[in-house]
Amino acid sequence: MATPPSLGVALRAAGTAIVLDLSDGQLPAVVHWGADCGALTAGGFVALRDAGILPVAPSEPDAPVRVSLLPEHGAGWFGRPGVSGSRAGRAWSPRWRTAGLALDGVALTVVPDSVPDSAPDTAPADRVVTHGAGVLVVTAEDPAAELALELTIELTAAGVVRARAVIENRGAEVYQLDELLLCLPTPASATEVLDFAGRWGKERAPQRHEMTVGSHRREGRHGRTGLDSAMILHAGTPGFGFAGGEVWGIHAAWSGNHVHQVERVLSGVQLLGGGELLLPGEVRLAWGENYQSPWVYGIYGDGLDEAARRMHRELRARPQHPASERPVTLNTWEAVYFDHDLDTLLELADVAAEVGIERFVLDDGWFGGRRNDEAGLGDWFVSPEAWPNGLHPLIDHVRGLGMQFGLWFEPEMVNVDSELARAHPEWIMATGDALPIEARHQQALNLGIPECYAHVRDAMCAVLDEYDIAYIKWDHNRDLVDAATRADGRPGVHAQTLAFYRLVAELKARYPGLEIESCSSGGGRIDLGALANTDRVWVSDNNDPLERQQINRWTGQLVPPEMMGAHIAASGPSHTTGRIHSLPFRALTALFGHLGVEWDLRQAGAEEKAELAEWIGLHKELRGLLHHGDVVRLDHPDAAIAVHGVVAHDRSAAVYSLASVAASAVSNPGRIRFTGLDPEALYSVEPLPIGTTLHHLFPAPWWEDAPLELSGAALGRVGLAAPLMRPEQGVLFRVTRVG
Repeated sequence: MATPPSLGVALRAAGTAIVLDLSDGQLPAVVHWGADCGALTAGGFVALRDAGILPVAPSEPDAPVRVSLLPEHGAGWFGRPGVSGSRAGRAWSPRWRTAGLALDGVALTVVPDSVPDSAPDTAPADRVVTHGAGVLVVTAEDPAAELALELTIELTAAGVVRARAVIENRGAEVYQLDELLLCLPTPASATEVLDFAGRWGKERAPQRHEMTVGSHRREGRHGRTGLDSAMILHAGTPGFGFAGGEVWGIHAAWSGNHVHQVERVLSGVQLLGGGELLLPGEVRLAWGENYQSPWVYGIYGDGLDEAARRMHRELRARPQHPASERPVTLNTWEAVYFDHDLDTLLELADVAAEVGIERFVLDDGWFGGRRNDEAGLGDWFVSPEAWPNGLHPLIDHVRGLGMQFGLWFEPEMVNVDSELARAHPEWIMATGDALPIEARHQQALNLGIPECYAHVRDAMCAVLDEYDIAYIKWDHNRDLVDAATRADGRPGVHAQTLAFYRLVAELKARYPGLEIESCSSGGGRIDLGALANTDRVWVSDNNDPLERQQINRWTGQLVPPEMMGAHIAASGPSHTTGRIHSLPFRALTALFGHLGVEWDLRQAGAEEKAELAEWIGLHKELRGLLHHGDVVRLDHPDAAIAVHGVVAHDRSAAVYSLASVAASAVSNPGRIRFTGLDPEALYSVEPLPIGTTLHHLFPAPWWEDAPLELSGAALGRVGLAAPLMRPEQGVLFRVTRVG
């Protein structure tokens, strides 16, 4: 037999490329993923592919192992396979053969896995299809295992890769799927791993280590994304930082149990992988049934900032991305907690409007018997005890002040002490008669039961139909334990996650313009699955600005600023840490996100309210820049200093924050660079003093002559002397292109 021809597809967009080998009727294998490698001829593609084939080492398979996006054990891959499952122990090692190819809906010819020697002159030639951003769909099957597969690989206009798979059972016997893991390779030069851990009030804590042989596998088993979620698992070149160093990241866009992993095998091959973590027996496919995996995203950048900007542009390009200016929000939780007194809330609304608030959100405690967190959850009707005249007096007053009104729900949860739980105990998720251990005095409702789903949806719709509600703060305050249908004990996290997505989408379709925030004990449900239909994430229940400096900084690796809820809390001790911070430090930390206030403003003095109004006014002035520009973060050698900013797309303006987050070992941090500017342009730089911002600063001499004019190159590569600051203080700088 003659050597079969080769077929490649090269997708190129926004300075990135993914080159795929589709030869021999096999699943696509990644020849290159990363920086754009330029246009390829057919010969160039073959050369690029063949140049990367590793030599066969002793005691390894006799031919080089080809690793596809769904790595196959039968092809000699001894790492974790892409598909794990069986029919009672059979059909556990599928060998896929391509049946169809289509690029942006246009069919491509499937290359045969063999060509007769008798017809060399008529055999098809090697070829490569070069394309911009696009979608490649590969259909495949394994007749022996009686399985079919559809694999979708997309390179978006932002330069982000995403992939998902659909696996179908074509056999009479049930096929149990245990795991489907989509994988993207990284070069051997990516020797450092960065992902995130965390807990309540301390989400997105970075952790970094050297790559080793074996797997660094992060499993999320919380039934939600999790406060300790890896979020994005990165592999990068030694010392990669915000400004430079190649970095490849993987993100599973799924809000239930999930997996992120990086695996290095003895041959030196490294794979980033992601997907859903399935509980035992959770996906059992009868004849004709299929399972669709979540999207798995691959994010490449020369530096973490470039990778983050790709993700921000990806989200901003979606048709459902919030288009209107993000309204400054007041949330009542840390102001009144469960004390829902109408006169108190009317007064709070008056002060909120006075300082420039644009949205007023009533948090937990407005419904059923919910006077504390031990009862009433699940009874989604306005409490006649707390609100004898309903919510109309408050909402009418808020709307009359020109503010939107928002309301808190926790639709997936229930207190045992509730009317709903007493009427339908069978709707509580459990593996049998015994209830799971409680968390926050609550249990999980099984939205996978159609009647339960319909009840919750209809109860929410009744409230939304009666009242003028522009916004829902959607909470999810506990991990799922023994999350199953009580009648048969079968696990239900997969179905529960799909029901959450369906309910959010259904409400958004029924109430055009309704915005929904994803909150989950703070930042416990932040992923691209949740963000597909929500407009904001609550980054953390911790409003302490010292902690938020880091939490916001790293959440921004995935989420753009306009979707990150960031609130200015009260001047007294933090409700989470007990620390006390100045208003300027609290405000400049929150300024860069979707700004809000979580503070009983009735207790604020006249000077505090006036200064808060100044900060809100500054945010509104800068909102177009903050919520549409490019995020930049500085790699500063002194860990006591945190610098970040946002630069306009056209590089005409920028704003930067300099914060002292600890006591430094030296008296002066030296020069601070302002990165991301046009090196050829001339810029004016000035500090932005508001209220008491500069009271605890010892400015550098250049401030006396501010604004100062320097080139973008000088600002980005040399920088300016920073002021001396006490710990937990900060200052803002405005940078404007001259002329």
